[in-house]
Amino acid sequence: MNRRRALALGLALATLFAACGGAASPSPTTPVRQALTVGLGYIPSVQFAPFYLADQAGYYRDAGLRVNFQNNIDPDLVTLVGQGSVDVGLADGTSLIPAVSQGIPVRYIATIYRDFPSIVFAKTTSGIAAAADLKGRKIGIPGRYGSSWIMLQALLGSAGLTPDDVTIVEYPDYGQGAAVQQDAVDAATGFVNNEPIQLARAGVPTTILRVDQIVPLPGPGLISGTATLAAREPAIAAFVKATLKAMADIVTDPEKGLDATFAAVPDLASDRDGQKAILEATIAAWQGASGSGISLGTIDSASWTASLDYMVRLGLVPNPVTVEDLVRSDLLPD
Repeated sequence: MNRRRALALGLALATLFAACGGAASPSPTTPVRQALTVGLGYIPSVQFAPFYLADQAGYYRDAGLRVNFQNNIDPDLVTLVGQGSVDVGLADGTSLIPAVSQGIPVRYIATIYRDFPSIVFAKTTSGIAAAADLKGRKIGIPGRYGSSWIMLQALLGSAGLTPDDVTIVEYPDYGQGAAVQQDAVDAATGFVNNEPIQLARAGVPTTILRVDQIVPLPGPGLISGTATLAAREPAIAAFVKATLKAMADIVTDPEKGLDATFAAVPDLASDRDGQKAILEATIAAWQGASGSGISLGTIDSASWTASLDYMVRLGLVPNPVTVEDLVRSDLLPD
């Protein structure tokens, strides 16, 4: 009887120990996933298909990551990443350059858009065919901030113009595309994979002015804060690798990107053809004019040098910085 009681007491104590402490410890085969907060653009979009696919296909999970997406406008996102409130963000290189020059501690760690996607567009009937033709015209823009504003200043500067030579009309609700269609403005800033495609589908052909025909400004890419990189470099590198893997999958099979987007943003599924057209233009911008010969994610230091020099000449860089202050290429997969 005493032996039985002793055995029962031992089992009870073992159960109590497991409940209090032993069960809280993961088994050797249980992966410990690190949480990352990832900031994307202001509005959920098919342009973010690689992030949606990497999440749904388990690429982040397999890399030991648990990813939480949030949407922010570009200037806010750069600041949040610098503060460490967001671990990784998708932001434009032209927004990062002045931010770093003002002491915001962020680095550009992977290229997503090899071609600079911000453009000025106008109806082909407007007579606007070059930057010089913008003089005296009304130009729609979401606001005097971010990549569109920097691109517009650079584009005007290439023709010896400044914003004072045009009439700026702000559309905080991003309605500048409709404003062009309705002739409320002569031209507007936008993205090569958005407004011109929407207008073309509405039967309105457009002329596109691209700043990268003047200087190769760095397009949107992945950014992270210096403190975050110092503390979580392996996790950030794993995130970059998983995202680029999803990008490569979508380049090979765009339908994967569409399906992942519709799963993440069901409202977009009602316009599959339109979203496919936007995604195809997005893929072209990822690969760049040179096509698929350059690996996805690659950072072109020479282009960054040219961009920095050009932005300095236009007075868009408040304080001196170097390319080494702006980019890190060592987190890219081999």
